[in-house]
Amino acid sequence: MGDAIRRVVTINDPTGKAVVLFDSLDPHKIVREQTGIVSRVMWVSDCTPADISVTQDPVKRPVGIAPPTNGSVLRIVDFPPMPPENELPPHLMESIVGGGHASRDLKPPRHPMMHRTRSLDYAVVLSGEIDMLLDDSEAHCAAGDVIIQQGTNHAWVNRGSETCRIAFVLVDAQEPSS
Repeated sequence: MGDAIRRVVTINDPTGKAVVLFDSLDPHKIVREQTGIVSRVMWVSDCTPADISVTQDPVKRPVGIAPPTNGSVLRIVDFPPMPPENELPPHLMESIVGGGHASRDLKPPRHPMMHRTRSLDYAVVLSGEIDMLLDDSEAHCAAGDVIIQQGTNHAWVNRGSETCRIAFVLVDAQEPSS
């Protein structure tokens, strides 16, 4: 895996005609050296309902792991096979994305890649296989599976031999009531 991803963005021109605004490969690719994870932010919206007349590329600015307040983010992530957990620093994900997204109430976290965002996450496994670790359970996911997370602690761990590619849409949310 690791193949480039083409992003085509459309808009209505001043006459109302649908036209292509952007068309490029991997416009916003980030490689996490610590893990080999490749993340591509494809689009971000700062509000809901979304502004659908955006003419400047909204992801030319830094975009964190969570969506903006009242917004959303689309990202495609390639997860290469990971080394055993005992070979990783205990708070690896916290060092990558910051303490604000570290797993809550778990010291130390169940896995070095544990994290959470205050968001409703829609994920579709595009290719490969991966394990989604939760606080005390896990789910094995494969190409075609759909995952919906409601602000839960989790870690993505590829224990296989092939890269796993997942499409994520994160929508800003309120903190859980319980």
